[in-house]
Amino acid sequence: MNERIYNVVNEIRKNIKGKDDIIQMVLCTMLAGGHILLEDIPGVGKTTLALAISKAMSLDYRRVQFTPDVMPSDITGFSMYNAQTQSFEYHEGAAICNLLLADEINRTSPKTQSALLELMEEGKVTVDGQVHEVKRPFFVIATQNPFGSAGTQRLPESQMDRFMVRLSMGYPDHQSSIDILKADAFDDLVQCVISKEEFTKMQADVRNVFVDDAINEMIVNYSEASRLSDNILVGISPRGSKAILRMAKAQAYLFNRNYVTAEDVLAILPSTVAHRIVLSTKAKAKNISVEQVLDKLRDEIKVPKI
Repeated sequence: MNERIYNVVNEIRKNIKGKDDIIQMVLCTMLAGGHILLEDIPGVGKTTLALAISKAMSLDYRRVQFTPDVMPSDITGFSMYNAQTQSFEYHEGAAICNLLLADEINRTSPKTQSALLELMEEGKVTVDGQVHEVKRPFFVIATQNPFGSAGTQRLPESQMDRFMVRLSMGYPDHQSSIDILKADAFDDLVQCVISKEEFTKMQADVRNVFVDDAINEMIVNYSEASRLSDNILVGISPRGSKAILRMAKAQAYLFNRNYVTAEDVLAILPSTVAHRIVLSTKAKAKNISVEQVLDKLRDEIKVPKI
């Protein structure tokens, strides 16, 4: 593993026990310049993970607890008249930071959800005709509870597509649960081991990772197969294909390679693709899961040797 990323993982491990695979996937997504949707039950460490990442990488961190009364201006900012200067002044919203934790994003109004997702896509906000850039690097980690439906506004599939990956932390294993109980919750264990400027440079290195034409062919074949499957109503879009490629580059960089292999693509597929798929009525009637459909597609695609 890349030494600098390994140091970040080690710091985050101090507060997040037994979830190295999730930590690596989140950092991989951040290297690819994407945003993360953590879909899980309360209390498994989603907020703790976001806070630990911000400390390990010295990121300007803000958290918004999404409720029905949160307004778009709370996220994007607003203009207020200053009587002394006789002009309107821009006041930053919560999203003007490096890492925004959008906690329980499905509990706020669709209008506020749309404001955040537009910001994620464009990396800037327009308030009263003035464009304001977000800080660099910029990431959103959004959380939602897939089981509690009371008072929630489900994200449409078109908005789910804005997240590069969807992850689920799940319960810790037995030994990790014991380690969590033994740890002092009030200890601030995580230390900064990399600067935001260093991480931005690493993102640029990821973009320069070499991709053979055979890998591009593999990704396109997989995406096209998803659109032709009888079990899938909505397949992988071109945006989804680009997300696969960017994640595969980040995966290669994570493990100290300057070229992408088929194994890199296969490793990131489940997290990158599952939330972009809409199953057909036929598949739902047969109780076929998204994971089963994707596994079948993967087995049918020719894997190149690089």
